[in-house]
Amino acid sequence: MTSTGGLSLHTFRGLRYAPHRVSSLTAVTSPPYDVVVRPDGVRHLETADPYNIVRLILPHAIDPATRHRKAADTLARWRAEGVLTPDPTPALYVYEQRKGDVLQRGIIGALSLDGPVLPHEDVIAEVVEDRAALMRAAAANFEPLLLSYRGEGTASGATAVIERATERPPLLATTTEDGFAHRLWAVTDPAELATVHADLSARQALIADGHHRWATYQRLAAEHGAGADSPWSSGLVLLVDTARYPLRVRAIHRVLPHLPLEQAVAELNGSFRVREVPGPLPEALAALEEAEGNAFLLGSGPDTFRLLDRPDPELLERAVRRDRPEAWRRLDATVLHSVLLDEVWRIPDRPDGIRYIHDTEAALAQAAKHGGTAVLMRAVDEETVRQLAAQGVTMPRKSTSFGPKPATGLVLRTLDGDA
Repeated sequence: MTSTGGLSLHTFRGLRYAPHRVSSLTAVTSPPYDVVVRPDGVRHLETADPYNIVRLILPHAIDPATRHRKAADTLARWRAEGVLTPDPTPALYVYEQRKGDVLQRGIIGALSLDGPVLPHEDVIAEVVEDRAALMRAAAANFEPLLLSYRGEGTASGATAVIERATERPPLLATTTEDGFAHRLWAVTDPAELATVHADLSARQALIADGHHRWATYQRLAAEHGAGADSPWSSGLVLLVDTARYPLRVRAIHRVLPHLPLEQAVAELNGSFRVREVPGPLPEALAALEEAEGNAFLLGSGPDTFRLLDRPDPELLERAVRRDRPEAWRRLDATVLHSVLLDEVWRIPDRPDGIRYIHDTEAALAQAAKHGGTAVLMRAVDEETVRQLAAQGVTMPRKSTSFGPKPATGLVLRTLDGDA
């Protein structure tokens, strides 16, 4: 799509849970679909409340087509029963997340797909197709992407609108299992909407979380031949001014279920220095953070770790492509995929060979369960991500985890015009 020069965020009639129809808002929310550890996480969420949003974002069925139709039917039924109800007036939604000294505020709306939005990771075609089939069948955006932009760092423009909204009583407030408190406000005043529009029209955004869903939005817009007035020409996002509310950047870890730890170490064959690191996990992770250059922590349970560092320079030179900036070539994720996974262990990047887990303890538990290996990673700083994205250079997929991520289930957006 052609850029309009800046971001254009549109109001929509949010579809939200009717509080009297569910046990609690906490019980019906979920982390984003790709953060839920399946199948255990899905089961846990399903049993929290019969109307938990996981039944829409990760429905159960034998085949994909049946899964997607099941989600669409469930959405239609919940709307008919009044479990999910539309707000009376189109709005932008101010969203706040707070836990201890972490405070994140942003604004949720329907973002035009023709604006300057920078991806920083590659996507997998099969995942995009799955999300596209789900959105196509349900005609809905179930969860907002997380996008960052750099404002002035002051309470001006869109940020001023956001901070004024937080002084009013919220539409909803809940605290999720992870300890984060969530609040949501509707912004409908024409003057405030105009302020947001004017501010964002001079901005560009970085996709912090949701590359597959963004690619899905673009695919569906192309399929529908979506003009500017079509709901398919925009997608549900949360925009955060990281000059005012910096995001936390964490690593995403890999689990290799079919590669036992001792085999993984044996197959290194001198390509990396290997040292045994004693647990528990916090001490092992501290050793990883202190390592210079490319480094990885291998584990198969809570107390067994190997620290890999000092890769063979000749192997790096041979395995890592040379047509990318030096900052890209030095990324841990680049070295992991180009050297360890492709050259040393020869594991294809498919769901049956590599699993992506955000939490370190969950990654180790998965490795132990399958007799495989967890590869624990270090985080990349946001500025490196932004600089590479500005050059049009994408990082290996699942290189970063920006957060806190918006909870799924607080506000949905329908695309069928009925809300």
